[in-house]
Amino acid sequence: MCGIVGAASHRNIVPILVQGLQRLEYRGYDSCGVAIHDSGLTRARTTSRVAELLAQVHEEHLEGLTGIAHTRWATHGAPAVHNAHPHFSHGPGVAPQGGAGTPARPPRVALVHNGIIENHDELRAKLEARGYVFASQTDTEVIAHLVDSLYDGDLFEAVKAAVRQLQGAYAIAVMSRDEPQRVVGARAGSPLILGVGADGRENFLASDAMALAGVTDQIVYLEEGDVVDLQPGKYWIVDHAHKPASRPVRTVRAHSGAAELGPYRHYMQKEIFEQPRAIADTLEGVLGVAPELFDGVGEDGATTASAHRVFKEIDRVLILACGTSYYSGCTAKYWLEGIAKIPTQVEIASEYRYRDSVPDPRTLVVTITQSGETADTLAALRHAVGLGMTQTLTICNVATSAMVRECKLAYITRAGVEIGVASTKAFTTQLAGLFLLALALAQAKGRLSDTDEARYLAEMRHLPVALQSVLALEPQIIGWSEQFAQKENALFLGRGLHYPIALEGALKLKEVTYIHAEAYAAGELKHGPLALVTSEMPVVTVAPNDALLEKLKSNLQEVRARGGVLYVLADDHTRIESSEGLHVIRMPEHYGALSPLLHVVPLQLLAYHTACARGTDVDKPRNLAKSVTVE
Repeated sequence: MCGIVGAASHRNIVPILVQGLQRLEYRGYDSCGVAIHDSGLTRARTTSRVAELLAQVHEEHLEGLTGIAHTRWATHGAPAVHNAHPHFSHGPGVAPQGGAGTPARPPRVALVHNGIIENHDELRAKLEARGYVFASQTDTEVIAHLVDSLYDGDLFEAVKAAVRQLQGAYAIAVMSRDEPQRVVGARAGSPLILGVGADGRENFLASDAMALAGVTDQIVYLEEGDVVDLQPGKYWIVDHAHKPASRPVRTVRAHSGAAELGPYRHYMQKEIFEQPRAIADTLEGVLGVAPELFDGVGEDGATTASAHRVFKEIDRVLILACGTSYYSGCTAKYWLEGIAKIPTQVEIASEYRYRDSVPDPRTLVVTITQSGETADTLAALRHAVGLGMTQTLTICNVATSAMVRECKLAYITRAGVEIGVASTKAFTTQLAGLFLLALALAQAKGRLSDTDEARYLAEMRHLPVALQSVLALEPQIIGWSEQFAQKENALFLGRGLHYPIALEGALKLKEVTYIHAEAYAAGELKHGPLALVTSEMPVVTVAPNDALLEKLKSNLQEVRARGGVLYVLADDHTRIESSEGLHVIRMPEHYGALSPLLHVVPLQLLAYHTACARGTDVDKPRNLAKSVTVE
């Protein structure tokens, strides 16, 4: 979602700020801007891409040693230049642009912000009563004016006083006209990191370590409630109580090379084809099934929490996730109950914490998140812990994320950086980690035989090869996509273990093509969705050769009898053949319990190539963001 980059340096930092924004483009945004201190505060903003911002910067010759920059995903106020960050405060009684009837006055405070301020209306009313004039509809401008109203020559003190009045989530970076080599940051509910300059003469702020790739690999992860004061050669931090705090400096190598497209047209396509390698990397070093794969590990490599002990003590599993990660959790429910025989509940994180539930302290709370910073999932985790369910585990792609730090146990997937907004390789690596979790829990409970363990491990090790075979189906899927590109509605069907895969396929199609797509358990057809079926409604069906195949075939006949056109991903030996109104792509092999990892890949390719045929912005779909760090 929104991205922040800031710096206090001995050199011109504008190229670093803009480059940092370019590396954060994958998060999704609809405007961007930069402000620098150059004998005062100056800024450039645009509702176009960062490349347009870079052109503005060059045209206006913006240079400075201190600056802040931002990519905005609109929440309060439409995507428009006057709502774009950074926001300025000029003091009370002054129109922001020095308008008619007001004395021109240079801006005193510049600020960028990620998150949502819940009490912004109340603060706005108070500030307007004091004479502050607002130029935007954003909650962010409220913070800029609030800091200005509290400023008395010390920006650090003004920000500390301001955050005491804020309710909601925020990560902010602030500059003052009167303190040219100082940037102050603060965070609560939204991620913010400090980058320590390699030469000891500059320091940085960012919402993501990727923004600082190639600039510094020395990263300090700010904790909830921290306020940081950075200057070219020094920094200091206070905690939520505004007492001095020491935070460890970690070496984090964010690989900017992962952002190179290579021979691919889009990042989504690149990441679909990276899945064999991502699965291999995720399973690297897994020599056998063991709870220890999920142990909590500290910075020194020492075990901080024993998964073996936790797994022995729990009786049930609660999975919390959002979006694509939620569908991976829905798939895992079948494995956890079928293999480990452990009752499992899967909850949409944004809904879970707002309803009354029945907590059980013998529950393993499992969170699933690509970024480890998903606001709703973090909040749901904290809610569950607050209810007394303190045994926590995360399946996450970022080892240094807030989610990993807050959970006792973890399994780190190794998908690498995922740039495309529509998740692909993060999903399949999550499934791999969750399947391992089902096996490890089964082993801890004495429900996994040596024979089954060896068979499952052999099948997992074969996954990269099997995925390569599925990717070879791309030309056939392109043929389907040319027909889908003309449609405005689609239906996806699956049964059992593959119903969540149908859900994920429908989500991918709607995300990147803007075609309305719905998914149903195939047995539900006759309970309503069948009314939608016509020759203009393509029906995509996931048809593995499993125990539910004959039931699924009956569902297919229901569609054909109503004139529906079927597109079926069928395993071998299913005896489903192409005919009039029935298009079949044959999967290379049946893969048993791990079949969802293979069947989802053609659905990803179908969404991708249909989007290309429709000419949409594949990697940056409208209205969507990659890292959802606001509720």
